[in-house]
Amino acid sequence: MSAPSGGLRVTLNSPVVLGFVGLCTVALVLGYVTGGASTYALFATYHSSLLDPLTYVRLFTHVLGHSSLEHYVGNMAYILLVGPLLEEKYGSRVLLQVMLATAFACGIVNYVLFWNQALLGASGIVFAFILLSSITQLKEGEIPLTFILVAVIYLGQQVLQGVFVSDNVSNLSHIIGGVVGAGAGFALPHGRQTSPQP
Repeated sequence: MSAPSGGLRVTLNSPVVLGFVGLCTVALVLGYVTGGASTYALFATYHSSLLDPLTYVRLFTHVLGHSSLEHYVGNMAYILLVGPLLEEKYGSRVLLQVMLATAFACGIVNYVLFWNQALLGASGIVFAFILLSSITQLKEGEIPLTFILVAVIYLGQQVLQGVFVSDNVSNLSHIIGGVVGAGAGFALPHGRQTSPQP
């Protein structure tokens, strides 16, 4: 069979999402090469001295680090699935702002509340994307049922796990990410559509 006229070509359809995945990949490889030293130094946030400039850098870069290949693959799968749709809907700049806000919110809460626990990974951004994607068709004076169900299922699960399950997953960062994503969805004019007048 002949190829369609013009052929097929690979397009850079989602620069922010693809760039983020690329940075996470570099961070993961560096972590393996350095035996985790680079991950601890650059790609995890924890309670360190306020006189250390890297303390402020890590408040944002902790979302690039992952503790294992499984951790990385799980997060990247969601981000590559949902992220491009959000980037097309809201634009690259807005999506980057949501990602930075999520990283900072999760980082600062972990720094203040959990002095002996390091935080890393893009799970907060995953939850921000999930909640944001559930309200992309927001109309004036309405709350989509899909948003309510997603909030109950995903955030409710994190609350229950935070109360009853003790593991290494930061449930609070998931909740914070979801709150940032939901807040962005309600606040962004790009996502709000006015109901047609009769």
